[in-house]
Amino acid sequence: VSKLGLPPVQTWAPSMLRRGPRNAEQMFPGSSGKSWFGNWFGKMPWLTKLCFLWLIVVVLAAVLADLIPGLADPNYQGFVFGEGKTNEGPTASHWLGTDNVSRDILARLIYGARVSLIFAFSLVAVGIVVGGTLGSIAGYFRGLLETFLMALVDTWLSFPALIGLVFITTMLGMRNLVVLVLVGAVFVWPSYTRIARATALSVSGQDFVTAARAIGTSRKRILVREIFPNVLPALLAYSLVGLPVLIILESTLSFLGLGVEIPTASWGGMINQARQDLLINIWPAVWPAVTLFMTVYSFNNLADWVRTQAAARSAAI
Repeated sequence: VSKLGLPPVQTWAPSMLRRGPRNAEQMFPGSSGKSWFGNWFGKMPWLTKLCFLWLIVVVLAAVLADLIPGLADPNYQGFVFGEGKTNEGPTASHWLGTDNVSRDILARLIYGARVSLIFAFSLVAVGIVVGGTLGSIAGYFRGLLETFLMALVDTWLSFPALIGLVFITTMLGMRNLVVLVLVGAVFVWPSYTRIARATALSVSGQDFVTAARAIGTSRKRILVREIFPNVLPALLAYSLVGLPVLIILESTLSFLGLGVEIPTASWGGMINQARQDLLINIWPAVWPAVTLFMTVYSFNNLADWVRTQAAARSAAI
């Protein structure tokens, strides 16, 4: 099990290893042509649909935050200028109220989502590119290269990721999103390398890879055209589990005061800053906590559904 809390490799073993069209049909049997999204969405249980829609809202709000009309400045402290009230309840101008320095909670939730999602998606991208490449190379070429890479992966995974992140960010003394992503990337790629290597081992024994070798296709071309495209679905499915873990990781660092620098909004930072006023007003802590819970739960629910669909596809092959 990864030190980041991700599931064992066997849980996300390769499920789409047959050469063929790489589209929605490969992961979701029965989807077709122009209406594949409708068929895909229609198969979801109602709870998974709600989770999917919630994630769409969160992602769109984070991406389009600067374009949302009427959205307050997340860092504007109105009480300094004699405007607004601290710890105010929901009003027409502040739908979710204000915090202890009269900042708009809704605006900070939306901009905090941007921080968490950039952190999580950036690390997933690093994991897919770096870990996927190294794992595919190890699984296809094998030999001493595989032994060396997997020994490095096993060694790296022996370090607790959270403790490592806390130690490195404390030592650096720099608290911004770029630094967090760079430091987090150091601990993310090994898990993806394991997944990619396990999948590549299975793919490399398939008939279409053997046929490619038989006609004299170069090893580099086989790796790029045959191995990695069939490793990618397993990595993407695994990423659905990794995303909520990474969101929690960023929130934990922010709660500990090691995330993005104040006054930049983040869910963990909002919860931390609201602690001192819990007896006066609990809502500045409740709203980010509920938003964090719903987002993490939605990713996990969607990941479970994708895993079920992948298992059904694997059994049908």
